[in-house]
Amino acid sequence: MSVSGGRQTVALSRRHRMMAAGAAGATRMSVDVGDGTGSMAAGKSTRGSAYDSDNQDLPQAPVTNGPYAALGVTRTSTGDKEPLRTTLASDLEGGSAVDTIGSGQGPKRTGPPPSFWRVQCDALGELFLTYLNLLLIFVPIGQYCHYTKMASIYVFVTNFLAIIPLASLLGGATEAISAHTNQIVGGLLNATFGNAVEMIMCVQAVRAGLIQVVQGNLLGSILSNLLLVLGMSICASGLLRKTQRFNADGAAANMTCQAVASISVCLPTMFKGVAGSTEEEVLMISRVCSIFLMAVYGLFLFFQLKTHSDLFADEEDEEAHEENLSPTLSIILLFCCTLVVAACSDSLVDSIEDVSTNYGLPKAFIGTILLPIVGNAAEHATAVTCAYKGMMDLALGVAVGSCTQIALFVVPCAVMFGWVFDQPMNLAFRNFDTACQMLSVFLVSQVLQHGNTNWLHGAMLMTTYSLIAVITWFIPE
Repeated sequence: MSVSGGRQTVALSRRHRMMAAGAAGATRMSVDVGDGTGSMAAGKSTRGSAYDSDNQDLPQAPVTNGPYAALGVTRTSTGDKEPLRTTLASDLEGGSAVDTIGSGQGPKRTGPPPSFWRVQCDALGELFLTYLNLLLIFVPIGQYCHYTKMASIYVFVTNFLAIIPLASLLGGATEAISAHTNQIVGGLLNATFGNAVEMIMCVQAVRAGLIQVVQGNLLGSILSNLLLVLGMSICASGLLRKTQRFNADGAAANMTCQAVASISVCLPTMFKGVAGSTEEEVLMISRVCSIFLMAVYGLFLFFQLKTHSDLFADEEDEEAHEENLSPTLSIILLFCCTLVVAACSDSLVDSIEDVSTNYGLPKAFIGTILLPIVGNAAEHATAVTCAYKGMMDLALGVAVGSCTQIALFVVPCAVMFGWVFDQPMNLAFRNFDTACQMLSVFLVSQVLQHGNTNWLHGAMLMTTYSLIAVITWFIPE
């Protein structure tokens, strides 16, 4: 132990550490360093050396000999079964240095905390310096292809690739904002703004009059989350675990909302086939159903946040990051990403018609399979990673929770946007689309009803999604 100069420092040599670790039982020492002298109050010890066990009836007395005597330190040993824990503290310019021996921890470093801007730069670096963000190079390329009127296939591909990292950044900004809230509100923010890409693309497509593309995009987002993302998550968890357990009550609440959303789509579709029904009546019924769906969404939020919040509490993420973006910088990043996503999605939507006509790519396949991959790529990766690490409740919250947000909020919003832009956006989907949604909800409900799954369930969900993807390729225009 040394005390040096005007700036006091405390050090415990390697030799002293080994001797302290080999001392009897649990010894707790605290050292006050002021003018170079110290006093040490020890904890209790009943075992740890043969000497202690042979003399446990002897009166306990201060120990002034041994390696600490030369340091002017008094160590008192009493009987206790605490683990060996030696604590050294000194005033270091208003701070403290603490060293714990036998606890598996090293000395806690002291010093001035990093500056605000250093923390923000580190957080931005963690967010931007990823391999996925290499695709950001396609943002200016896609805009160049769009404004120079290049071939539609180049515009489609470049903007398609550009939106993938933008969706990831949008999700990162949302997570940074949610880090300043509690867990449940943060999960809702992730699910809501995680679907901002779908919302923006729906607005652009509705304004362009691509009603079937919008309907396919909404259906594809629901199916990809329910079947593909959830299936991959279950399989990823099944690689390390025989059975994965999760909160069945929270999953049941989400799937009940999915059933209501499926019924709201099925009813206008069935009404359209009734003899004597008109397009105006179907459109009006769709708008009424959308209002009811948004009301159910509000009730679900109240249920999730207020009355039954315990059903949706996920396990804590053990890999918490110390560096977080400030709320102001997170909002600025979220706003900028939204603007760039809007520009790229506008270029992407404008190229869909020509790509479908000139290159034979079916609109049903574009809307149901390709566009949802763009908007949900970051969420897919998050859910699969969480499931692989054993956080199955969190993976379900991302996959099924996001799906509920789309069904109860994004779908009715798309109908309302059609009302604003005077476009016939309704809930009368194709019979095939309606059947896929109903059957998928039924299948996932069966998988999640018991509160545990295995890798075979995940394989079944992914197989179902693959069958739907193949059939959409052959749907005629």
